[in-house]
Amino acid sequence: METFRLSNGVEIPLLGYGVFQVSPEECERCVTDALSVGYRLIDTAQAYFNEEGVGNAWRKSGQKREDLFLVTKVWISNAGEEKAAKSIDESLRKLQTEYIDLLLIHQAYGDVFGTWRAMEKAYRDGKVRAIGVSNFQAGRFFDFAHYVEVKPMVNQLQCNTLIQQTGIEPIHAAFGTKMMAWGPLGGQGVDSIVKSEQLAGIGAKYGKSAAQVALRWLTQRGIVAIPKSTHKERMAQNFDIFNFSLTDEEMAQIATMNQHDTGTINFSDPQFVKYLIETYG
Repeated sequence: METFRLSNGVEIPLLGYGVFQVSPEECERCVTDALSVGYRLIDTAQAYFNEEGVGNAWRKSGQKREDLFLVTKVWISNAGEEKAAKSIDESLRKLQTEYIDLLLIHQAYGDVFGTWRAMEKAYRDGKVRAIGVSNFQAGRFFDFAHYVEVKPMVNQLQCNTLIQQTGIEPIHAAFGTKMMAWGPLGGQGVDSIVKSEQLAGIGAKYGKSAAQVALRWLTQRGIVAIPKSTHKERMAQNFDIFNFSLTDEEMAQIATMNQHDTGTINFSDPQFVKYLIETYG
């Protein structure tokens, strides 16, 4: 497994397994399968309601805790210093661990600065090894990162061959922030990556599928990819991407596929923000 170091020196795998929209009933089985395939980074969130499944799976797997990289996120209903602090302890309990490897703010709204103070304290107390954000688009990210003491180490965004997020990269670089890609094979509003003839044509040279080429393109950009599947065979296929490398020409060819630079969900849309705040705030 290829890895890289975050700004604080913590080493993170370039490929992980995501459990978004995996039911609580199915999560333990899926994470068990993912760990048996070889995944060591597992991405969950308070809002997924399946942290317990992740905790049960890794505890029963026989894997050493230090060999795993567990990621979770503070939901908007737990925003603010006091509520966030309590929610972090609750996530630790559900995940059955003494520390979280990476903790993110899930959405850019609510009392994010209060949440961050709780996360900074958890980081200094050793409950969390690294902290970051999720779904912070360029302007919001810059404003937030400019004012906080500990700069976000990760920003998790919808990112794939059709949604390349190149515009935010210089801003990330200015703060030493790395990108993690949710929806690396599509996500909401995107379903054509695994059917791409262009990607399949490149993959034919290496005996790889379009999906494998799409994941390799991300990891070669230094972006952590967290594909999700409930099928063990597909998990294994997604994991099998580190025995080939795309050429510079192929990387450039795939770069021409970009359709949405910031994703198919506009997280800055007032109606979307209104929905988040009124529903969960």
